[in-house]
Amino acid sequence: MTYTHILTRPVRFFGFAALAALLAAIIFAGAAFGTTVFAAPIERTDVLIGFKNIPGFAEHTLVRAHGGAVTKSFHLVPAVAASLPSAAIRALERNPLVSVVEIDGEFTAIGHSVELDNTWGVAHVGAGSVHHDSVVGTGIKVAIIDTGIDYTHSDLGANYAGGHDFVNGDNDPMDDNGHGTHVAGTAAALLNGAGVVGAAPEARLYGLKVLNASGSGSFSDVIAALQWAVDNGVSVTNNSYGSSRDPGTLVQAAFDNSAAAGVLHIAAAGNEGNCPGNRNTVGYPARYASVVAVAATDKNDKRPCFSSTGPDVELSAPGVSITSTYLGGSYATGSGTSMASPHVAGVAALVMAAGEQSASAVRQILRDTAKPLGDSNHYGHGLIQAVAAVAAVGDSSPPPDDSEPEPEPEPAPEEPTDEPDTTTAVVSDISYSTSGGRTNDRHLTVAITISNGDGAPIGGATVSIDLHRNGSRIASGTGTTNSSGVVSFTLKNAQTGCYSTTVTDVVAEGAQWDGFTPSNEFCK
Repeated sequence: MTYTHILTRPVRFFGFAALAALLAAIIFAGAAFGTTVFAAPIERTDVLIGFKNIPGFAEHTLVRAHGGAVTKSFHLVPAVAASLPSAAIRALERNPLVSVVEIDGEFTAIGHSVELDNTWGVAHVGAGSVHHDSVVGTGIKVAIIDTGIDYTHSDLGANYAGGHDFVNGDNDPMDDNGHGTHVAGTAAALLNGAGVVGAAPEARLYGLKVLNASGSGSFSDVIAALQWAVDNGVSVTNNSYGSSRDPGTLVQAAFDNSAAAGVLHIAAAGNEGNCPGNRNTVGYPARYASVVAVAATDKNDKRPCFSSTGPDVELSAPGVSITSTYLGGSYATGSGTSMASPHVAGVAALVMAAGEQSASAVRQILRDTAKPLGDSNHYGHGLIQAVAAVAAVGDSSPPPDDSEPEPEPEPAPEEPTDEPDTTTAVVSDISYSTSGGRTNDRHLTVAITISNGDGAPIGGATVSIDLHRNGSRIASGTGTTNSSGVVSFTLKNAQTGCYSTTVTDVVAEGAQWDGFTPSNEFCK
């Protein structure tokens, strides 16, 4: 038997008689179907909630008890992302299970200007010379944390190995902005005699989409991407986005913990500099000690005025008039520290392919072999040097075997994830049906199926959803799955339109929700 719950619409104000009738109808519906009745929408805030332990059933229940809905749950850091009534924040901060509550703010792609010019950066840092020695980054996993990757591009497709779209909650990180595709090409465009070539033209590219079509995305999606990178054995990440304000302790912990797990993080220093270069303008995450902050240089090894400055600048790379891959199989030229950062990410992959697998050792090699350019607040240790960096790997050892830089076999590109387990709760299906009326389409029912990582149904899970019509939220509901893992919600007298469902929370004893809602839509 499938449990059915009535979805509740936001309450509007009526006259006393109408309000009394409405309340009577709600009470009747609740008695008939066991529905929880919700109050009118209240002011809510997107937050990151840190706990003293990895969040599980008790922590999720605590958030729900304060009127919140968990949107993501993490194990890289002991935290969840949640939508919380603003008035409940202080109460949660005082709870002994909670270590911190921080705003889930926004990162933005570090902008660039587009103009026509010839590519030059990869050659300028010496990567082309390394390619001639057959060091091309073969098999090194490089994740582009950005707006996604246009993996249909002829200069990227063969190197694309998979990824995840954290903005839309699916495994298709197709770029809908262009920024991520441009960055990806500088890091690892193919050496194929056409278009452009990346610094590491045989690296395995993973697209982790955290920024939307407008180039902005949440702190929590970045944490989720870092967690994905660790779980899937990524060696290098490129982070060409930033925030001028400190995102807080949980975002920093996510970078620190993933770096400690062996991931080398490369990031754009930012485009907030001035011509004198006399201010500390490096943004986040580049400012974190666990991240390499990369400044931009031009063809004359000079810093452009836009390149951010400060004591956290670690390395420099070409970032003026950089031509790379773009949407629809095209190419574009951009300037910015966003363009400088992937040069360093690519060279880091070359060093790893040459035999040095330790992220901390690779970072030190990049520093030690950089070409000094002047003021360290402007250039850090200096311009990245691919030839010297690769040569520094195992000076006393024989040349590396570039044909097999990774001893373990690669996972299938479409499924680079952990094996399923019984401790993960997933939304495995969302289906729609209609009933009632002369044409049997008056009422709309949404059925949600919850299962574990092995595909077995989870009964007794509490599921909360938002229902949208034509892109606008119209109703919310909470219900409990039956023994088949199914819970159903019914919207009475559903109007014509296109409906979609977002799962906002799943609480299941012994299992942690993975935070994702599969794509779904139903039009009537």
